[in-house]
Amino acid sequence: MSRIAAPGAGSRALEKVALACRTVAILFLALMSVLIVAQVVGRNVFDLGMPWADELARISGIALVFLCVPLLALRGQHVAVDMVPMLLPPRARRVFLFAAEVIVLAFCVLALYGLQAFLPRAGKFATPAMGISNWFVYAPAVIGFALLALATLLRLATLLRGGEPSRPEISVL
Repeated sequence: MSRIAAPGAGSRALEKVALACRTVAILFLALMSVLIVAQVVGRNVFDLGMPWADELARISGIALVFLCVPLLALRGQHVAVDMVPMLLPPRARRVFLFAAEVIVLAFCVLALYGLQAFLPRAGKFATPAMGISNWFVYAPAVIGFALLALATLLRLATLLRGGEPSRPEISVL
């Protein structure tokens, strides 16, 4: 299991929070799987429609993505094309990686700004089938973007200290 490159108290705390988010995401994945199977069985065996199950399965799928992103970023396991940076000399590679992290941070800030402007209005409404407040629906996105921003700041700090953020080990099956 790869760990983040800067082992400090803040990074350990952030990783623990990200691990807790991953655990919640796993529960959402299990819930989504059960709901999808229940929908198929209910529809095909009992001729029973369950619109609430479809809605909850969609919410679960979205939540599990946003809750896993911070841990993947901390560990350098998120999707990245790193062929060009790996061909660069170490100093140029750090500059390139720094620019990429700044772009990720800017995206997080923009998304959080958009969510804070959107949620006060959207939070007044509920989902159609279950009547869940949109605050609950969008909470995983807020949490995910906030933690991703913190993980990105940690990765930027590692680059500023002259190190490189962690990258996943390449293994051959």
